[in-house]
Amino acid sequence: MNRLAVFDCDGTLVDSQGVICQSIELAFTGHGLVAPTRAASRSIIGLSVVQAMAVLHPEGSPEEHEALGTTYKTSFAGLRQQGLADEPLYDGIVEAIEGLDARGWLLGVATGKSDRGLGHVLEKHGLHRRFVTLQTADRHPSKPHPSMLWQAMADAGSGPGTTAMIGDTSYDMEMAKAAGCRAIGVAWGYHSADMLREAGADAVATHASELIALIEAMP
Repeated sequence: MNRLAVFDCDGTLVDSQGVICQSIELAFTGHGLVAPTRAASRSIIGLSVVQAMAVLHPEGSPEEHEALGTTYKTSFAGLRQQGLADEPLYDGIVEAIEGLDARGWLLGVATGKSDRGLGHVLEKHGLHRRFVTLQTADRHPSKPHPSMLWQAMADAGSGPGTTAMIGDTSYDMEMAKAAGCRAIGVAWGYHSADMLREAGADAVATHASELIALIEAMP
């Protein structure tokens, strides 16, 4: 079977916390609600938008969560149009992707972003052609449900024993374990290394330069 390395996006490939937190704040204040703290907002990065809103506003109804999610998306798009949606790549990510590609790994993305949001990030950084499978919240249940990884493996002709999920949140690690894949945490994102290990991470990288060795160490 093919070997597949699937990356999360926010907090793993790119640092998008600023624009995500600002969009959450605009959504909440736009609905007359007190905005969550930045720490609370960072904690839900990785979930699909509506589920994230349900976590941040647990007393709200499903309809309110949907409305918050819609306003969040509108706010994010507005910030992007104003040139205020800075989503820089983390140091060493391009080299890690190129190194895995050169070693024969197929590459994918599984993210809570929409198709449009992920496409914008990958095009901006010239990475779109690197990935053979792109899985987003538009077509799947929210992480940690393993649906994204199931489809990624089907697309790539890989299996759980030859697939690694690389991500910065406990949701990524739990998704990997649910799919039977190797779970590689990254410590530069939005959940701590301890949280990643508690969620089942097989290894945690402190810098992108460590990723190739950790992924190739798969049994």
